[in-house]
Amino acid sequence: MLTILIAIVGTISLMGLNAATVKVGAWYDALRKPSWNPPKWAFGPAWAVILTLAAIACATVWTAAPSPQARTGLLVLVAANLLLNGLWSQIFFNLRRPGWALVEIAFLLVSILSLVLAFAPVSLLAAGLILPYVLWVMFASVLNFTIWRLNRLQPA
Repeated sequence: MLTILIAIVGTISLMGLNAATVKVGAWYDALRKPSWNPPKWAFGPAWAVILTLAAIACATVWTAAPSPQARTGLLVLVAANLLLNGLWSQIFFNLRRPGWALVEIAFLLVSILSLVLAFAPVSLLAAGLILPYVLWVMFASVLNFTIWRLNRLQPA
């Protein structure tokens, strides 16, 4: 239970630190967005649920990993994923580059799918807990593409 709590607090803290450095502001508000774009207030709760589930999945595989080497490999995948997750926000919002973010989100999606594949042999439950993350980032990829397409001729 302590491992799960540490994973949740650590993950949410890291992503919260990233969110604190992101400047959504007037630039994002002025972008053309599709009618199906979620309201800004919905992203925080969605990410909180997704990251909590992912943290529980990480703690589950950490405790169930068959060896210290397996734990290290899983930790590397999780760290890479957290880095890619945070990087997307920095590219999209702070650099104001939806096109670059679209490229980066492909790497993020591969990273998340790698988590599912790495977690599955250790714990099917953990792999299943990552699926909302996969679905959300697939949705975010389509949203990112649509925003890029609607605004690609406008200066950053």
